[in-house]
Amino acid sequence: MGTLFMAQLMGALYGLLAVVFGAFGAHALKKKLTPELLHSFETGVKYQMYHALVLLVLGFNLSFDRSLDSAMVNCFIFGTLLFSFSIYALCLSAAKGEKLRFLGPVTPIGGLLLVVGWALLLYSFVSNLI
Repeated sequence: MGTLFMAQLMGALYGLLAVVFGAFGAHALKKKLTPELLHSFETGVKYQMYHALVLLVLGFNLSFDRSLDSAMVNCFIFGTLLFSFSIYALCLSAAKGEKLRFLGPVTPIGGLLLVVGWALLLYSFVSNLI
């Protein structure tokens, strides 16, 4: 599977799951999570949807003839996975009274990958101007 296909596939999958998880959070979890945990869960959903859209835009606009393009997409794919899904797991486990603390460091690693993806995108734009 090429990076182009992965960008489009994961963008569509993350978008689909963001809608499902958003509805799940708004309806099924509203009474089970504290307001703070629900807010964290919603943050995971928002970031997942934002990056689903970014992956789709990149998947339909990049030529993937540079390693930079693949690196950028991989940062967004793995960053979203680590960031959003660790938040979901932390929130759901906390609601059950068994918070998975080992996931605590995973969230910022995912966030860092997202930042790197955005930095690579910025670099890509600037390098095209020079």
